[in-house]
Amino acid sequence: MASGDSSSSMDMDPDVALRRFEEGATLVLLGVPQGTELGIDCKSWQVGPRFRGVKMIPPGMHFLHYSSVNAPSCGSEIGPKKGLFLSLKPREILLANWDPQEEDLDFSASKDEEQVSRTRATLQELDPHLGPYPYEVIRKWVSLTDRLSEELTKKLQPLSGRICAFSDVVPEVEFKHTKDRAEQPRNDTACQSMKEGLDRLPRMKPREGTELRFSEIPQKTYPPGATPAEITRCSLDLSYALETVLEKNYELQPLHLLGELQFAFVCFILGNVYEGFEHWKRLLNLLCRSEDSMRKRKDLYLGLIAVLYHQLGEIPPDFFVDIVSHSNFLTSTLQDFFQFAVGPGVDGTLRKRAEKFKAHVTKKFRWDFDADSDDCAPVVVELPEGVTVD
Repeated sequence: MASGDSSSSMDMDPDVALRRFEEGATLVLLGVPQGTELGIDCKSWQVGPRFRGVKMIPPGMHFLHYSSVNAPSCGSEIGPKKGLFLSLKPREILLANWDPQEEDLDFSASKDEEQVSRTRATLQELDPHLGPYPYEVIRKWVSLTDRLSEELTKKLQPLSGRICAFSDVVPEVEFKHTKDRAEQPRNDTACQSMKEGLDRLPRMKPREGTELRFSEIPQKTYPPGATPAEITRCSLDLSYALETVLEKNYELQPLHLLGELQFAFVCFILGNVYEGFEHWKRLLNLLCRSEDSMRKRKDLYLGLIAVLYHQLGEIPPDFFVDIVSHSNFLTSTLQDFFQFAVGPGVDGTLRKRAEKFKAHVTKKFRWDFDADSDDCAPVVVELPEGVTVD
């Protein structure tokens, strides 16, 4: 791919290569600057001078991601990553031209049927400039996205279709008149504190159409009008909050929540979107700490174990040292999950699968899930009689 040729397919059986060439989809990507980091699914390359796209792509869902590069005179700095999910059909051809102004791929040419037909007619001539899809990663990619459908992807991705490592933000309040700007805090005097400095900055929000559309997780984990005892119970067992999310977003297809967990993970791991990591953590916390739901939703939790098995398999053992372990997020979350999984009323198959998963994670990360967790147990505060919490 670095040179834009198809040399990596030379070791492939000719019949297999021909079948994949004829049945696979093709991305024709014209004008991508040399040095751009471009990848599809779990593999990426540095674009060479002869690159014109990717061929032999298996039909289905894929994630195309890329980081633009400045001209050599500017130091050849790599820009923030962008990406988009593509649902490709057999023998489909997608055309895109690089827009240097936006530093992005423009797929509008794919809507021109005449241009697509011309490209299809010259596909054999383009072949030496098309890199083959990296089939060595297909098993890994499928295992990370087997719950992710085209319909669900469209529901979760930004309306713009682009997933960006850095959000495109605009001021919450647009000051169109000099009078409006004059009323804002002045920045020509020294700040007395960090808080004062932050308060002077304009409040920003994502540009409309660029935000990821994850399911909203309720801030209150208990029902309206709950008693102090109910608040305590719903804080220890998050089933009410989980069932609320499922009812609002996936009432007919609760297993689609696992697809959202995969979507968030891919956005973070391949798209470098930190918001994806944060949402992945919130969903995982909700699922792992919902004891009552675990007893009722065997299929959801068997699916969760399978999803987590593959996701954690893509993470180096020392990954959580820097990102998570300072707050002990994953160990404490999984510790609760394993504890609930052996509780009364849990399906026997789910219990055995959870025990095997626990042994696997213990071996991989060398975490002790049987350690006494009393020190980090939540403190339950008894309210005085007659006092309620809104």
